[in-house]
Amino acid sequence: MDLTTTPPPTYGLDIETDTTTGGLDPATAAIVAVALAGDGWQRVFDGPEDRLLTELDAAIRELDPGVLVTWNGSRFDLPFLIDRANLHDQRLGLRIVADRRFRTYRDPLPGHEGGYVATWYHHQHLDAYQVYRRDVGASLGLPCGLKPLARMVGLRPVEVDRENIHRLSAAELAEYVASDAVLTRELALRRWANACRSIDQLT
Repeated sequence: MDLTTTPPPTYGLDIETDTTTGGLDPATAAIVAVALAGDGWQRVFDGPEDRLLTELDAAIRELDPGVLVTWNGSRFDLPFLIDRANLHDQRLGLRIVADRRFRTYRDPLPGHEGGYVATWYHHQHLDAYQVYRRDVGASLGLPCGLKPLARMVGLRPVEVDRENIHRLSAAELAEYVASDAVLTRELALRRWANACRSIDQLT
């Protein structure tokens, strides 16, 4: 299979964290929702964090081998998931390895020096944010936030006040996190010929 023309199964992944404590430190902020999005489907995981993590890990294990796509997941979502699982003494199929390319970034996740490359069971990982930052962002001088880029290409993100995630109803939170997972996957696929070259490689 030529990955530049025929993408393997791709799955958008996004997490939302507890904004009552700021939402940015895995030592204090719980994960309140996670979404997976594939071809024509979405699934949201919420509820008690330990159960959420167990169900998410099981769902990812059951998916056909493919590529998990995140937006800045190498520096946020994936290490956050690892840290929260560790607090519950849970072992995920997620493996992360520090990547020197990310050590010069500002404001790393608390407890981490930078970003990671990753696999999750039989899935590879692609950080679509890094693709757009090096590609569209560098050539056009554009910021690479998920929502602005999605709007620019004609997609319609669900938008809320990010600092008040904790004020959303369960249905609103599910809609929001699912939207981000769908957008992440869609943006990766729209630049797949370039994106596929940035799939994480673990040795």
